[in-house]
Amino acid sequence: MTIHAPITAPLNIDAIRAEFPILQREINGKPLVYLDSAASAQKPEFVIESVAGVYRASYANVHRGLHTLANETTEAFEGAREDVRRFLNAPSKDQIVFTRGTTEAINLLAASFGQLLKTGDEIILSEAEHHSNIVPWRLMADRIGVELKWVRVTDEGVLDYEHLAKLAGPKTALITVTHMSNVLGTVTDAKRVIEIARAADVPVMLDGSQSAVHLEVDVQELDCDFFVFTGHKLYGPSGIGALYAKGDWLERLPPYQGGGEMIADVYQDSVTFADVPHKFEAGTPPIADAIGLGAAIRWLERFDRKAIIEHERALLDRAMAGLADMDGLRILGTAQDKGAIISFDLEGAHAHDLAQIVDKYGIAIRAGHHCAQPLMRRMGVHATGRASFAIYNTLEEADAFVEALNKARAFLI
Repeated sequence: MTIHAPITAPLNIDAIRAEFPILQREINGKPLVYLDSAASAQKPEFVIESVAGVYRASYANVHRGLHTLANETTEAFEGAREDVRRFLNAPSKDQIVFTRGTTEAINLLAASFGQLLKTGDEIILSEAEHHSNIVPWRLMADRIGVELKWVRVTDEGVLDYEHLAKLAGPKTALITVTHMSNVLGTVTDAKRVIEIARAADVPVMLDGSQSAVHLEVDVQELDCDFFVFTGHKLYGPSGIGALYAKGDWLERLPPYQGGGEMIADVYQDSVTFADVPHKFEAGTPPIADAIGLGAAIRWLERFDRKAIIEHERALLDRAMAGLADMDGLRILGTAQDKGAIISFDLEGAHAHDLAQIVDKYGIAIRAGHHCAQPLMRRMGVHATGRASFAIYNTLEEADAFVEALNKARAFLI
């Protein structure tokens, strides 16, 4: 399948939706309205066929063979690395490490970067973090004796940058924060975070799981030291993601896992490592999934990113307007220019019940703590409902969500 030149005209949402086979489904006799893309996005036919095509026509292990299939697959695999480099505007594809997703990318960094730390060092994160940007640092901190410092989040769901500046100091080893909250939709002022970090001579990691999908990301412009994202939220396969590392960080960091592929020479009494990024890619990688991620990036690059942002903002505004007069409804996350994510709490109704009822009308939303329990506690709730929008959603679906939620409220309260 061929991806043509970028489309700069207004988005043709009907044509885009036609590229997603699953959107033709009905749920409980109703057209599927999929509003759970913050958890995992659906896949266009181009990505599905790209993955299937690897297994149908050219699958072999990468980097290790001299036969035709191995060469073809290796070329496609490394081509996907170049797709990621271009997507993030990284200076070199050697700064891109394939991982199984954001979670493994952060675990890689915590395990590897953690070997450079000592007792008494501090890691700064925020109350808005996903568990994948909390638990790896907690495990590392407990092993080494590193202290975790927490940046406050305001009632509107915005990082308290003045508090961050007060926390950053001579003991700070790393600042690691979400670029866009998976719960609140809040977009972190990354440049401000990095300015604070640079003043204290501290590296910064940005969790781009949401921002890579919904914002224009340029790691050189951001000047972050590390950036991680995952493929399954980016219309690509699950089980694949990437870590970007600035400058010579990958040279400086020790390996994460040992095994095949990440070595240069192995002796009984010593090991030397492969060049980066392969030093961090032990074992057989998720080959078809990496190629699928490259396909997802190329698919997304067909469209003008600003047009996508405007479309998703229109969806958010439409839904928020419909919810404005709903009695007992509280929206969590009211920052300006937030992403198209609505987390909500309805007085007298449990989020799980709401999700099950709106599912009867074909509406797929999320319910729970969204892997962000510290943020739930900060906001004074145990769980929320969450509707998250993507390129394939329509204004009519935003209306359908509001209508279904009103019906659920009438049933429960």
